[in-house]
Amino acid sequence: MIDSREKRIETFVRLGVQLASFGQDAVSGWVVAEACRENAWFTPSDVFRAVEAIRSEMLGEENLRQWISSYPLLPVTRPRNVGLIAAGNIPLVGFFDLLCVLLSGHRCLLKSSSKDRVLMEYVVAQLRQFEPGIPVYPYMGTEPLDAVIATGSDNTNRYFRSRYKGIPALFRGSRASVAVLSGEENDATLDLLAEDIFPYSGLGCRNVSRLLVPGEYDLAALLGRLSEFPVPNPRYRNNYLQRRALLAMQGEPFLDGGFFLMRECDQWPSSVSEITVSRYERVEQIAEWLSSREERIQCVVSALSVHSRAVPFGRAQRPSLTDYPDGADVPVFLSEI
Repeated sequence: MIDSREKRIETFVRLGVQLASFGQDAVSGWVVAEACRENAWFTPSDVFRAVEAIRSEMLGEENLRQWISSYPLLPVTRPRNVGLIAAGNIPLVGFFDLLCVLLSGHRCLLKSSSKDRVLMEYVVAQLRQFEPGIPVYPYMGTEPLDAVIATGSDNTNRYFRSRYKGIPALFRGSRASVAVLSGEENDATLDLLAEDIFPYSGLGCRNVSRLLVPGEYDLAALLGRLSEFPVPNPRYRNNYLQRRALLAMQGEPFLDGGFFLMRECDQWPSSVSEITVSRYERVEQIAEWLSSREERIQCVVSALSVHSRAVPFGRAQRPSLTDYPDGADVPVFLSEI
């Protein structure tokens, strides 16, 4: 008899095979169109990008088996009701948590974001085709929970902490990502950096919005290269126009990339269309800078060994199974409920 772990791995592997042709049939084509209709920040290219990243990075059989084998306490012997309250800032952003809950052997009570409802419902429907009894149920907010995983803004996070006080919880708030440049990057590497910055209209926590560059770095050359990236969602461009007008009125200096802005300051951007830049004089300063902002950083993009969660250029939007959001090991959390 196939054990529950084996059965569940096979289910997700089959999902990966199914997603290889996502968008090529009438049903999934409708799903893409409807997802973009319900959330005007989504574009078809964003949806395809997210699905392909999940398929290639998380649903390969070898990757799944190797990853889950490092958690000998899973699946659990006593399944619990785990509430999963997903965000909706980028397509299928709640998928990884869904994967973790189901491979852990727990029951998943899922509350999808209204901004990403269509895609999450599609994925769950595909899982049910392969495994009709898979324990995913809608969470209406009144069902008793044994634990909860919830993602939202910092304000929403404060509500979560009050609402779910007293049960094991994994809460995630607002974070952003940083790229550290050495000054030796060629055009191909800068094109990969653009892939880390602009997809999903800059709304994801893994979207790079701050840069650390050497003291004499030529920002004009960087700006020119990044400006060749295809213009994102029109809403992104409207955001850029508003932010540019405001900075001009305030007399704040900035560089204009044609659809994004770049500013030198020691602040996090206040707009998705803005990139802020800080300069460093010595490589040793980088680790200190990152460490002092650890609670704000999701991931670091760099070819330098400057951070435990550093990823190569072009990989920010393709997290692997071990790129845990906020650095919190989700399977360990689920094994301890």
